[in-house]
Amino acid sequence: MKRVLFMAVLALACSMSLHGAAGAPRILKIDPPDWWADMPKPMLLVRGENLCSAHFSVSDPEIHVDRFSISSNCHWAELWLNASPSEPETVSLHAHTVAGDASASYQFNERKRADAGFAGFSSADAMYLIMTDRFADGDLQNDGVEAQSDETSADATAERAKPRGWHGGDLRGIEHHIDYIKDTGFTAVWFTPVYANEHEPDSYHGYGATDMYAVDPHYGTLADLQSLAAALHQRHMKLVLDTVPNHVGPQHPWVNDEPDPEWLHGTKADHHKAIGDFQPLVNPHAPWRDQRDVLQGWFADVLPDLNQENPATAQYLIENAIWWIEKTGADGLRIDTFPYVGRAFWHDFHAQIHGLYPKLTTVGEVFNCDATITSSYAGGVTRNGVDTGLDTPFDFPSYCALRDVFLKDAPMTRLTDVWRLDALFPHPERLVAFLGNHDTSRFASADGATQEKMRLAFAVLLTMRGMPQVYSGDEIGLSGGDDPDNRHDFPGGWPGATQNAFTNRDRKQTAIHEWVRQLLKLRAEQPALSTGEMQVLTSDKDVVAYVRVAPMESPKEENSDVLVVVNRSSAAVKVHLEIGGTVIDGATGAKMLLGEGSARMNRKTLDVDVPGLGVCVASVERK
Repeated sequence: MKRVLFMAVLALACSMSLHGAAGAPRILKIDPPDWWADMPKPMLLVRGENLCSAHFSVSDPEIHVDRFSISSNCHWAELWLNASPSEPETVSLHAHTVAGDASASYQFNERKRADAGFAGFSSADAMYLIMTDRFADGDLQNDGVEAQSDETSADATAERAKPRGWHGGDLRGIEHHIDYIKDTGFTAVWFTPVYANEHEPDSYHGYGATDMYAVDPHYGTLADLQSLAAALHQRHMKLVLDTVPNHVGPQHPWVNDEPDPEWLHGTKADHHKAIGDFQPLVNPHAPWRDQRDVLQGWFADVLPDLNQENPATAQYLIENAIWWIEKTGADGLRIDTFPYVGRAFWHDFHAQIHGLYPKLTTVGEVFNCDATITSSYAGGVTRNGVDTGLDTPFDFPSYCALRDVFLKDAPMTRLTDVWRLDALFPHPERLVAFLGNHDTSRFASADGATQEKMRLAFAVLLTMRGMPQVYSGDEIGLSGGDDPDNRHDFPGGWPGATQNAFTNRDRKQTAIHEWVRQLLKLRAEQPALSTGEMQVLTSDKDVVAYVRVAPMESPKEENSDVLVVVNRSSAAVKVHLEIGGTVIDGATGAKMLLGEGSARMNRKTLDVDVPGLGVCVASVERK
């Protein structure tokens, strides 16, 4: 009898040890930290202790746990609720085991009004990209390695001296300089991710999340982010959040403690390294062997790859995007490392996002110069599988062509060859074109760059189809080579800076800034440049000429087509254009709007004189 009793006690002890039932359950964290009434039913990811064998319940009798999954080490519980309440309320989430109980309050908020943001961006906008840590320091007390030092402290000074250190730029710093951005002519602001990247000495960029539901203290607080969003919207500007569903940082808790065995692709000790060759993903004859390391590899062999094929991981990531959008009233999302995630996830992601926010727009990073690859990720394309639903990819093919033409002496026909492939995109007018970003060398520092060539490149960027994006600092000709040299602090963003380029620029900075400002002003004033179709009239080695067509719905006084002629050669040129059978057939005159030279209409021809390294932008009038 004693032996039987001993074995029973031993079995019970083993069971308690294996299932973590030695102590009462504890709820340490819930993701998302709150949700909204009258929203899709959420999955709650609960982090805690001794959660095995727990029975979970919600104080509202109308809400219950439809299904759940608890990790083998009893640290995580995935709770799929049956609904969200119809009205805002605070409920109690209760966990019960034989060893005890735990409770946590949970808030279902009232949703924002539909006019509180969520407006989307379009070709009528111009986007300004900011690397938050390198733009401006608005809160002088959250600097240094741990975001706890004064801007003048030895810790903060030492960090700023490191090319990959935390330099102190933050959300308040961006808000302090919104008027500079608006006055330059930009209408939308995209800044790098705000996720917590704590305890990551080189993660100033924000792409190595350690908590996807927290603002990194180096950048400020959620209140700071919401204040910035409100300040943008008060000025009728757009907020574009950077979101990263592909990976997290190496210090994220999931790396050593996964919520379930399928949460990540691989483990810290056993994983593949990501490769950036997207061709196998759009090749119907490519084997899985050649696709696997794109879709499942760890980015840079360091950043843990999330497994979006796992329904719980996918739901977590979709909810995460919704949470940030609703918290801020964001108008759009910039999506990082887009092709590294499977198309089926993107289909479901966009179905839910667009279902909740019909006007909100998304732009995906598909870092590839080949339009046959880039276009395959645009929403409305199914030639390589399910439709991703993406509003638009970034226009990397035009980026590559612009750099080839103005930095590597490729003929101007290189541009028109890329534009010809616009037929591959359901909506080429949505493409987001750019000369550079935080992952590329600065245009001003590239081999072959001159101020004159930068001026020509901006002329094309800001008058071609699509929405232009400019990386902060490029509008003043900031220099910088490859990462991290392309991420210098913006001049004037820190106290004691030797120059404040927000208000006082040197001669070269003034020249390029004024040119960009004039082009953006003209773009805003001329519907043809912001929303009109584009037709190429001619291109050769050194000259390109195209027309932007005024939309039919534009006001009569603004109903002018716009002709753009760019001459890359150092010699003046006379461009003779036969306009019969073109969109400006029947034009009666041309009037200079910006640039140099002259344009003369003569029945079925248009003659344009353009000086060397010159630009002619003219309105074309019709009866």
